[in-house]
Amino acid sequence: MEASLVPPWLEPMLRTAFFTVCRTHGDAARSECNMYCLDCNDQAFCFYCRSSKHKDHQVIQIRRSSYHDVVRVGEIQNIMDISGVQTYVINSARVVFLNERPQPRSGKGVAHICEICGRSLLDPFRFCSLGCKLAGIKRDGNASFTLEIKNEAFMERKEGISRQVSSRKQEELRADSQHDIYPPTTHKPPSSARRRKGVPHRAPFGS
Repeated sequence: MEASLVPPWLEPMLRTAFFTVCRTHGDAARSECNMYCLDCNDQAFCFYCRSSKHKDHQVIQIRRSSYHDVVRVGEIQNIMDISGVQTYVINSARVVFLNERPQPRSGKGVAHICEICGRSLLDPFRFCSLGCKLAGIKRDGNASFTLEIKNEAFMERKEGISRQVSSRKQEELRADSQHDIYPPTTHKPPSSARRRKGVPHRAPFGS
């Protein structure tokens, strides 16, 4: 597996235990460790630790759904490519799960399943979580978390479309120039000569 396909902070984050009580701010109201610093790449911390130790760092917040860790799509899609991972709407926010969730193997009639753990999926995605996508990259190498690779592929498709459009425009211009070289001949209808009306003569007055 190429290191460029996976950001260096992803695997440590997936192994991190979130929602433990902060040792420094255990008595505070927001003491649960539900944040992770991508710059420090160390361990989870709480709201107050962020203000004091990670003020100018790139931090993402981890949330929970049915005792499983999730991250909002809006927070993570700008720093890594999450394509191929099933997304869910929870509390009006679209999220992805960090790791796979245990589930019995899907039976017959299930249209979409995770390529790694076999979990049933709602939509035609390849993976149920970021962890399963990571496992898929390690196994096959045919996916990536790197936005640059995704953007390069997008630009190649865009350039290909632009070349096709440009080629069609050139053909249209050549066709127009053919019409300009051989303009259609137009025949004017014969003009009908207008007759001048004669000067009216008055009848002579009776004597």
